Amino acid sequence: MVLSLHHISKSYGQQAVLNDFSLSLRAGELLTLLGPSGCGKTTLLRLMAGLEVPDQGHVYVDGEDTSGWLPQQRRVGFVFQNYALFRHMTVAENVSFGLRVKPRAQRLRPGAMQARVQELLSLVQLEGLDARLPHQLSGGQRQRVALARALATEPRLLLLDEPFGALDAKVRRELRTSLRALQRQLALTCVLVTHDQKEAWLLSDHVVLMQQGRIEQQGAPEVFLRSPASPFAASFLGDGI
Repeated sequence: MVLSLHHISKSYGQQAVLNDFSLSLRAGELLTLLGPSGCGKTTLLRLMAGLEVPDQGHVYVDGEDTSGWLPQQRRVGFVFQNYALFRHMTVAENVSFGLRVKPRAQRLRPGAMQARVQELLSLVQLEGLDARLPHQLSGGQRQRVALARALATEPRLLLLDEPFGALDAKVRRELRTSLRALQRQLALTCVLVTHDQKEAWLLSDHVVLMQQGRIEQQGAPEVFLRSPASPFAASFLGDGI
């Protein structure tokens, strides 16, 4: 899956959030969006998911313009910072939600759906917890449920918006190591939003530093480590590099 954003602009009222923004993402790559609050990272993620529509520009997936597609047409998985789990549903019901709301003709049979849920719970190391409710889980376990739910429909693109932000340092380290291993194992194409520079250097194939809705610098982590491209990049990255 190859994703390309061509000359994307997005405003809310008089506030411009993205300005003539263009970016390409290679298949199987983990790309991280880094930058100060308000620079447009989450808006960009929502545009990729189809939760927002650009004022100008186009979103291409494998060469096809998907700018006007609904979220359910895009085969995109989204992991939110607050997990967004359904509190009244068990772990298994949360994970299978995307499978159960598919059109009838596309739904798995009950046995196959149950097998898919168990496969995903094993993948994220939550075996045996399928009957628990979200309030009975730790923060790290809830985040793993959110990841399994996002993977259930076999997305072409996985989007992660500050997925570890609410976790303590030890759990955060464990989960980001698990995420990177899982991403490589499944050859997932991923976009991660984070404020944590160390997280960006450790996880990413490609990093994009944003400022005021534009790209300030991009490249492999080692490019940032060698030479910030501008005074803003040097100031923002600071001790993180």
